[in-house]
Amino acid sequence: MQRNRTPTGCDGFTLIEVLAALAIASVIIMASAALVHNVALFFDRGTRQVTEAERLMLAVERLAGDFGSARFASRKAQVGGPAAAFAGEAGNISFIGAGRAASGSLDDDLINLRVEQEGEISRLVRRRAPWPGPPAGFEDVAPKDPVVLLEGRLDISFVFGRFAPNGALAWQTNWAGEKVLPHYVRLNLRDRTTGVNLLGEADFVIRANAPAACGQADAVISCLAAAISAPGNTPEPKRQVR
Repeated sequence: MQRNRTPTGCDGFTLIEVLAALAIASVIIMASAALVHNVALFFDRGTRQVTEAERLMLAVERLAGDFGSARFASRKAQVGGPAAAFAGEAGNISFIGAGRAASGSLDDDLINLRVEQEGEISRLVRRRAPWPGPPAGFEDVAPKDPVVLLEGRLDISFVFGRFAPNGALAWQTNWAGEKVLPHYVRLNLRDRTTGVNLLGEADFVIRANAPAACGQADAVISCLAAAISAPGNTPEPKRQVR
């Protein structure tokens, strides 16, 4: 026969032990949440930087292709008679480039690159339109199909390079009413927050550098030969974006 024994204690946890366990668990949960947040923040920041770098490289590739395909053509100018179909300012460039199969046409295009501001955000926007030919002026064609190449807190501007008769390369902030195309176009791209020049002194090459007469339908081969031998028309080696 077994005797009933009076229990000397109670099974389970006391209230103090439960509260201590909850406090420890809360600390662990908060620390884990902070760790996950920091990891996600750095991952997002790194991903964003990679995306911005890729976008910059794509924009540079697009600009190099456009400037590299620049055609030597004449346009109707309001002052000074016919001029080369290239008009450039610090924040606005229009020129004639080769059409591309991706745009549905292989004919020449009027390409416009414009810097647009919205508050503190700057955008470099590319537009295009079919080019009707030399009788037209830039004001007669309305470029469309806007594509944002660059966007952000950036200072964006263009300058234009030409070779002087002594062979020196000179830069100017506008190109209007000229009879020839510039030799180079430089994109100045500066991060407004850090002040860093994102592209340095990388220049886009304008490959068509013959005089206006060589762009006419009745031009002869001697015109091109004269253009090649003209003083200052042979570019010097320099760092370029191709």
